[in-house]
Amino acid sequence: MVSLPRCGGNVDTADNENKQTNPEENMPRKLSSIAPDWWDYTTLEPDLIQTVARLTPEKMLKLSRPGFRVAFYDTLEEFYLAEALEYIHAWRMATPDNPVGICGPIGPTEQLPLVARLVNELELPLKSAHFWGMDEWCIDGREVPVTHPLSFERADRELCFDRIKKELTMPQENLHFPKADVSTYRQSWDGVHCAIMQGGQGDVKHWAFNDPMRRKGKHKDQPPSPEEYRKLAARIVDLHPLTIAQNARTSGGGNISLVPTQAISVGPAETWRAEKVSIWHAGNHDNPFGQRLTTFMISQKIADSAVPMSLLADHPNVQFNFYRPGIGTCDVAMH
Repeated sequence: MVSLPRCGGNVDTADNENKQTNPEENMPRKLSSIAPDWWDYTTLEPDLIQTVARLTPEKMLKLSRPGFRVAFYDTLEEFYLAEALEYIHAWRMATPDNPVGICGPIGPTEQLPLVARLVNELELPLKSAHFWGMDEWCIDGREVPVTHPLSFERADRELCFDRIKKELTMPQENLHFPKADVSTYRQSWDGVHCAIMQGGQGDVKHWAFNDPMRRKGKHKDQPPSPEEYRKLAARIVDLHPLTIAQNARTSGGGNISLVPTQAISVGPAETWRAEKVSIWHAGNHDNPFGQRLTTFMISQKIADSAVPMSLLADHPNVQFNFYRPGIGTCDVAMH
């Protein structure tokens, strides 16, 4: 039997002085194996870790439940085409009286040129369609300019929006990229229906840059409760060391010094305004264990902010999409 990981922030003792407490719930969890000053998945209970590592792809596929679907794709062509088609399905619903948008990731990016090509081939006008970028890098309290080599806005524009025919293109005011002053970005979610929020999953089990928090202050012994974390809206975030290393590996040729240590991220508050959350696992951004961990936790409704993706266990419509050969194995192999 799997022991559920203990989670939750500190509570006010004045409100609970007459209540009986479980001593185990107040015990600090173990330190991270990666970054002791941070929360992350290595602070979970060992039996949960062991259960997850034993999952086969066939068992993962059976973890679907109402509100959570697991889908496999056998080829990368099918995988990225299905991801691109989510843009088309969302934008087709948009009308002047009912603007509809999609929130999309950088990582993966292979779907973006396909989106532009589909829009052009289908002659789909985007006058009432919207797009939200999920996140952007932040340096010295400001969003990076589009000239920055790692700029997410630059990637979205060059790989997708600049490739769409002029007569079909989306109005600039319907393109919402997060800035350090997040007020305009937050307001852009009002009055527009977000049909789908897409995402990838990073090594630290985030979507967008919703990383685990530092282990300090009231969260020194326990991570924030799921309820507390879900209240977070778009904001500037400090990045977990694992996220910095991953982005150097996937986008910067391994040059860690190139990667900023802060970013601007869409928050859970905006995520829960999306009708559907669709996460795409190609096997490039997270490893075999990580893909299994969040699938299992969401399936079993184990929500723990040390594993931010697991909080989607409480969203009513989540789909995990896997490139089947990219799931890999958790078997030990020396290289």
